[in-house]
Amino acid sequence: MGATLKDVAREARVSMASVSRAINGTGAVTPEIRTRILEAASRLHYVPNSGAQSLMTRRTRMIGVLLPRFHGEFFSELIRGIDAAARARGLHLLVSTAHDAVAETGDALRAMIGRVDGALVMLPHVDGRFIRETIHTALPMVLLSTADADHTHTSVYVDNYGGACALMRHLIAIGCKRIVHIAGPAENMDAQERLRGYRDTLAELLPNAPEYLLQGDFNEDSGYKAGQLLLSTSGRPDAVFAANDMMAIGCMSALLDAGLQLPRDMAVVGFDDIPTAKFVRPPLTTVRVKIADLGARALDQLAEVIDNPNEVGPHMQTVPAELVIRASCGAAPESRSKEGARRLGSHLLSQ
Repeated sequence: MGATLKDVAREARVSMASVSRAINGTGAVTPEIRTRILEAASRLHYVPNSGAQSLMTRRTRMIGVLLPRFHGEFFSELIRGIDAAARARGLHLLVSTAHDAVAETGDALRAMIGRVDGALVMLPHVDGRFIRETIHTALPMVLLSTADADHTHTSVYVDNYGGACALMRHLIAIGCKRIVHIAGPAENMDAQERLRGYRDTLAELLPNAPEYLLQGDFNEDSGYKAGQLLLSTSGRPDAVFAANDMMAIGCMSALLDAGLQLPRDMAVVGFDDIPTAKFVRPPLTTVRVKIADLGARALDQLAEVIDNPNEVGPHMQTVPAELVIRASCGAAPESRSKEGARRLGSHLLSQ
């Protein structure tokens, strides 16, 4: 058998209550006593009983993460950021997916009750009303990129609108006039805001230009199919703004397979700056979302809600987006006119 709490107390010459407070962080212990207890626990190779700790602290040290899917670099980066922030706080993750299905979402959230101290949720249909009607209990929760009209939960958003406007301003500044937008899923808030940025900037800077919209669903296949559709239409556009990098890369593949030269024949830009974006040929102009940082911020916000439930009220935190200019748009940063750069109105990066 391993060392017990009683063994650590005897080794450190303190009471079992002092050992419990020092190890669980549930009460006041002087720094000298805490050091003595932790050193004794280390010498004895004491491993705390997680079940007993949970009973005493009413904490599981587990965080639930509910996502629409695991596939794709965006979600890999998101989980990486959440996991790094969780580990820094001594927390562990219970990760699940609901595939955008309402019934699966309810089942997954209810399954987490009692197993996690709180949950991060990134699903388009989850808002304050859904949570109230689904789980009927108080579970600390932070929503990612999800509309919550009631503002009942803390939310973390990306500045999708500002990033889309900056990207459109850049395309127009370098002379693009027929710009197609490959939109993301209609119910997705990120996709909605990127579409709004496309429309508003087009109306502002090219008021006589029509909208060109194609529907996608954020994966490479839908981008590839959109690219094939572009090839079959008359009046070919001079630029494509895909609502995420995966669709942009799929669209580029379709255009390249058809023999087009990019960006000479058509500019293509995306959104998110996934790790692959800089390695495709030509390298993809995009809007950088610090995806891992988004996950870390959400975890930190949730930890604050869990630790200070009566002090931290619902609020919204916005993660900035940055325009990254690469070769796929046909304009190197140094070739932009000063007027074009001024009109971007957003911080620019070049890589």
